[in-house]
Amino acid sequence: MAGLLIDVVSPGSIADELEVLAGDRLLTVNGRPVRDLIDYSYCTAYEEQLLLEIEKQNGEIWELEVERGDGEPLGLTFTAPAPARCANNCLFCFVHQLPKGLRKALYIKDEDYRLSFLNGNYVTLTNLSRSALKRITEQRLSPLYISVHTTNPHLRERLLGKSGIPPILEQLQKLAAARIIMHTQVVLCPGLNDGEELQRTVEDLAALFPTVQSLAIVPLGLTAHRQKLPSLTPVDAEYARRFIARWQPDSEALRRKLRQPFLFLADEFFLKADLPFPSIKEYGDFPQIENGVGMVPLFKKEAAQVLRRATTVGKFRATVVTGVSSFPFVSDFLENLEEKSGLELVPFAVENRLFGASVTVSGLVSGNDIIAALDGHETGAALLVPDVMVKEGEGLFLDDISLVELEHRLGCQIVLFDSTPRGFYKMLKNLQKDA
Repeated sequence: MAGLLIDVVSPGSIADELEVLAGDRLLTVNGRPVRDLIDYSYCTAYEEQLLLEIEKQNGEIWELEVERGDGEPLGLTFTAPAPARCANNCLFCFVHQLPKGLRKALYIKDEDYRLSFLNGNYVTLTNLSRSALKRITEQRLSPLYISVHTTNPHLRERLLGKSGIPPILEQLQKLAAARIIMHTQVVLCPGLNDGEELQRTVEDLAALFPTVQSLAIVPLGLTAHRQKLPSLTPVDAEYARRFIARWQPDSEALRRKLRQPFLFLADEFFLKADLPFPSIKEYGDFPQIENGVGMVPLFKKEAAQVLRRATTVGKFRATVVTGVSSFPFVSDFLENLEEKSGLELVPFAVENRLFGASVTVSGLVSGNDIIAALDGHETGAALLVPDVMVKEGEGLFLDDISLVELEHRLGCQIVLFDSTPRGFYKMLKNLQKDA
């Protein structure tokens, strides 16, 4: 269906004054068809005079002339478009390893360059058409987040489970020629795309700096639900130690050569190896933070800042749930914060029963995991839950357990907090005020 479906019209906005309603469709801006939010943003970014073509719910077509101040919003919010689906069959695909009974949306694999630009989603570019490439360069859709995995074309086809795909290095070179900034990743599969293959990939991507701004290497994630899937070797503690010894020096050498951090090893390598993290300067402006790179060092830095300023909060006991991998540094922060705040803060590592014990991150802990872990445990005044465990805006865990249901089944107050030291400390002060 043509145009963009208008979901919300802000009261008192330009669109509201022009009697645009939710349910109408925006067809064109200054004669240009509007296919999605990117087109809308592109067409309305700088023009002060706009001609909007609106299709009303009764089928009428309205042409509305708009004069606005510099940057003044129109007041339109649009229904999110359905993402393009991924047709790859990656050996390490996490979606293929999900158990039954989760939210339907979790089983959808997207492969949409628009979401890469808008939301930072990683894409493989295997479905990138010539027209899409032209649009990226013309509308300057930058930065993009690209899953490379390897620059060896034949190995990449094997890893992605799809033949006849465009050579990724050629695609990256075309984007680089158009000065599109890219952040890249390699999901590391021991015995497949490590060793000499990884050396080749790193060299190929570093040669495209500065348009390729960063490369993160993250270990593959394996759940307990890999029935009828290819056998893959996990990254264990010994492998992680060898990998860090091999690649951290190269990361530092590239930083010196390129004069900024480029090659990043995911936090999970250091957690598995039980080795110290690089210094905070090795992460630059944290371009790969959403990819699990630098989250722990940044947490520790912020925790130290919070502890320096923390004062007495009050007197009560509360339990704080966390994933297994984050338990050591979270518990260390809570122990030091106890002394400053006067509170009793009990950290509780929740083992992942939904995906299996090998999955240890906080963001994949389910509601039923928490219920099973805390059976018979006295939580104190409240159970404190980091917001990374629930879906934003809905308060649902991966297994569709709601915060309300969790509160009912555990028989205690549940308090959600921003998953940062500052967010946690702010929540504690608010909790004391409400006590």
